[in-house]
Amino acid sequence: MKNKILILLTIGFLSFSCNKMDLNPLSEGSSESWYSNDNEIRMSLDYLYTLRFWNPNPDPLNFDNCAWLDVFSDDWTNRTNVGAITAGTINGQSTVVTSWWTYYYQCIAAANLVLEKLDNAKSVISEGKMNQYIAEARFVRAAQYSKLIFYYGDVPYTDKTLKIADAFQMGRISKADVLKKIYDDFDFAASTLPLSYSGTKYATKGAALALKARIALYMGDYTVARDAAKACMDLNVNQLYPDFSTLFLSKTKNSVESVFAIPRSVSLNVYSAKGVTQQPLSRNSSGNDYVQPSWDLFCSFLCKDGLPIDESPLYNPQKPFQNRDPRCAATIVEFGTEFCGFIYEPHPDSLKTTKVATGTRVSNLDCRAVTQYASYNGLAWRKGIDSDWWDDFMTDPDNTVIRYADVLLIYAEARIELNQIDQSVLDAINKVRARAYKVDFTQTASYPAVTSTDQTALRKILRMERRMEFAFEGLRHADIIRWRLAEKVLNTKIYGMIDPPEQREKIVKPGLWFFPEVVPIDEDGIPDFTSMYNHGFCKILAVRSFDKSKHYLWPIPTKEILINKNLTQNPGY
Repeated sequence: MKNKILILLTIGFLSFSCNKMDLNPLSEGSSESWYSNDNEIRMSLDYLYTLRFWNPNPDPLNFDNCAWLDVFSDDWTNRTNVGAITAGTINGQSTVVTSWWTYYYQCIAAANLVLEKLDNAKSVISEGKMNQYIAEARFVRAAQYSKLIFYYGDVPYTDKTLKIADAFQMGRISKADVLKKIYDDFDFAASTLPLSYSGTKYATKGAALALKARIALYMGDYTVARDAAKACMDLNVNQLYPDFSTLFLSKTKNSVESVFAIPRSVSLNVYSAKGVTQQPLSRNSSGNDYVQPSWDLFCSFLCKDGLPIDESPLYNPQKPFQNRDPRCAATIVEFGTEFCGFIYEPHPDSLKTTKVATGTRVSNLDCRAVTQYASYNGLAWRKGIDSDWWDDFMTDPDNTVIRYADVLLIYAEARIELNQIDQSVLDAINKVRARAYKVDFTQTASYPAVTSTDQTALRKILRMERRMEFAFEGLRHADIIRWRLAEKVLNTKIYGMIDPPEQREKIVKPGLWFFPEVVPIDEDGIPDFTSMYNHGFCKILAVRSFDKSKHYLWPIPTKEILINKNLTQNPGY
């Protein structure tokens, strides 16, 4: 957003039922006169960009509907808590199941209503602008159906507004058929929308191609994913932002890497507020340090030679941040460095720490020997966090839906899966990796460039690259679902530090802080902490559970099944 922020308006005639799959507004206000000019249509379209339709997590204090999408994955630790997804207790009444279904269908209903009412303004709006508005609505509709078929499988589909009685009679149609309609909407949007905007930023040609590529990849339609990603790349509109560590900050709005994002603005009362921002912040800065990166994620970052920690001679478990891919310290707070205005040090003997602004020594609330609720595994999230978070607990970074790094890796993965491996695949991966090292991808001596053309090897490299690149961005859960890794990584234990007295005796005194031993990494890049646990060096914080017979799809909300005899439930629920 360069000139002005997108104002997301909630309009009375676009209010929808939150209690059932109501595909039509309960009231349309003065629908005979509305949609009669450009301003009214623009306001109606703006509603489709409401944040909850793109990041449907409005309640950061409700663990099952957490503000952080990575909470569904093995990248996440939440003290000793697990939610419905990671505990394997998800059912048709789970908050996330019902709220996401509701929000997606609300947005679809709003898009369909706009499309039906556009005829009212034909006499006052140019044909070019009319086509743009149609393309925007179809883009949004395709994006929402994309999420529905990924999470729920076969779903009800409509491209028109419905009366409530008709909505209650709808059955599910195959996700393959819905996918075809999604492609049609994205294709129209890509052929019609502009490359960019001079003012307020809405959906673009590149956004349509990128989201088409994403859902095609998620559905295993690799040819379509390859072609859509390549078409987005060939537009030459987006590129990688040069500094990975500052890309996610609120000061880096509307970056060249952002293919599609929903803007926020503190001045317009659209921001991440205290309930959200306190969760990953250190306790020294008045945060509650409630959410942490998992040890699984921490150990998965490669070393600077491109090797995993159990193979690289550069890795020292007592200095676990040294010689790691730069995205490790850009994602997770390195011990002994500044974070939230204080030096972050979870060592059990670090009872005092330094307040950076004044240089004074203060009680170290991020040490578990001082505060029992300090990080249970010693780690803290750094990615995207700056002084905006702890100065007033209000921050307004763009809510990124898809960025160019994802487009590059979608292209690479699609070609790997098609076994169409050429230099363009290596270049796509290396551009993302080299950016982390702040060098051009052609400077292969300055970073661990990928050179293998073996399909099996490249598949592993690509998957690890995605994990390092997109941590804390909510993509890991979708990845482990579509790679069918969830049955492995979500049937594991979550480990953390033993209590301070034991730490001092078993780990600190023998000089084994932070990790007493090298954690083995398996063929899927997954760490195994069994040996550390058996030696008494760590403890189990929680246990994840995933039933492969049913959890690869979410259940249809129970209330929908109860009110609609034509809706069937997914197997196992």
